[in-house]
Amino acid sequence: MKGRVLIVAGSDSGGGAGIQADIKAISALGSYAATAITALTAQNTLGVHGVFPVDPAFVAQQMRVVLEDIGADAVKVGMLASVEVIEAVAAEYEAMAINVPLVVDPVMVAKGGHPLLAEAAELTLRKRLLPLADIVTPNLPEAEALTDIAIRDLDDMRRAAILIRSFGPKAVLMKGGHMEGEMVQDLLMTEEGEEVFESERLHTPHTHGTGCTLASAIAAGIARGMSVRDAVARARAYVQKAILTAPGIGHGHGPLNHLHTVAEFP
Repeated sequence: MKGRVLIVAGSDSGGGAGIQADIKAISALGSYAATAITALTAQNTLGVHGVFPVDPAFVAQQMRVVLEDIGADAVKVGMLASVEVIEAVAAEYEAMAINVPLVVDPVMVAKGGHPLLAEAAELTLRKRLLPLADIVTPNLPEAEALTDIAIRDLDDMRRAAILIRSFGPKAVLMKGGHMEGEMVQDLLMTEEGEEVFESERLHTPHTHGTGCTLASAIAAGIARGMSVRDAVARARAYVQKAILTAPGIGHGHGPLNHLHTVAEFP
């Protein structure tokens, strides 16, 4: 079977982001989701109220038993939280899945502003995991943290993407949703060159989990043999419709509609 995705990320008790969003997105796009949970969060649409880390050795064991038995056609990494977890995940990936495409969503801060990555871990993420990635998908605050470049326009996005690619990943998708303007621009930079994807900004509070969802949707496409570029294009279309049809749940940043009809995204 093609389409097996191993997700290595944290759990969101509210169901809008993290492992829960990842499973929904990957399943909705016709791939198979397996998981290695890195942390538990007490979370809802109003914010993150608590984080309980999982022992790094157990994170690695979850990865190992899935890869030994089920295997994977892509690995998607999200919230890792600490230096020790990053090291454990990188080592297990190198030992068990080095030839499997790796999608890294460098989760650092929750939508409500709660930090999800220890400051000391940023350097470890950059040095240990990014060089292994086929694509990394930072939003602008994450890209600024990784590069120390203030990003205000497309040229700044381009400079940051070039620097992030110099850390080792084959491709960078720079997500521009945090910039002002009625159009959202995402910049994909690969070995072949660059492409700017544009879409109309959707004015809604129901965007919780968009980063997790997009990265998982990309992984779902890559796992089924799509090129990085085509996987990104399909994932953006999927997320756009998931925002447009969001159920309006909660009193803060509400979740997307991960299970909207996806017949037009074969």
